[in-house]
Amino acid sequence: MALGSAPSASARRFDAGRVCLDLLATMHPGERLDGVGALCAWIGGAGLVPDGTALGHADASWLTGFRELRGCVRVLVRGPGAGGGASYGRALGRVNELARGATPAPVAVPAQGGGLVRELAGPPGSAALLALVARDAVELLTDPVARAAVRECEGDDCPLLYLDTSRGRRRRWCSSEVCGNRERVARHRHRRRAAPARA
Repeated sequence: MALGSAPSASARRFDAGRVCLDLLATMHPGERLDGVGALCAWIGGAGLVPDGTALGHADASWLTGFRELRGCVRVLVRGPGAGGGASYGRALGRVNELARGATPAPVAVPAQGGGLVRELAGPPGSAALLALVARDAVELLTDPVARAAVRECEGDDCPLLYLDTSRGRRRRWCSSEVCGNRERVARHRHRRRAAPARA
């Protein structure tokens, strides 16, 4: 779905498996889209644009649009029972409206040393990038297999959602290194406290 290369680790805490779920992750811990620069870093890190794409024309309206789409995706992924029927209907209408937009056009250009690399035909606009994320949300929400694989992290105070593509669908945490490690440490401490003291 995304036009760019693999996401950089510095731009995202983890790969949720879908770019629309990656957008939801920008709310935890705290607001990560706290400025235009942070949004542009996320756009590049999420692979919405090829590496090196200039986004200097981005402005505060981009932040507003991405945060609005994030809220809509959150309502839709949680389901109609979680956010109320009216807000679910509004969110669905907005995501569908954004998904109808034209997406950025990739082109192949010669690279130094031979071969071809991907670039965009022109500077991407906010609406085109929002369309990419909204279409990803539509695909996720309308694919019963993918939709059934959406999980919420079982870590304490971690609301992150991800697509569980693990073998046996037994993944429990957004990140084994972060939330999984916290739980293992907590279990270890609990066992040590519960063990009888040796004389």
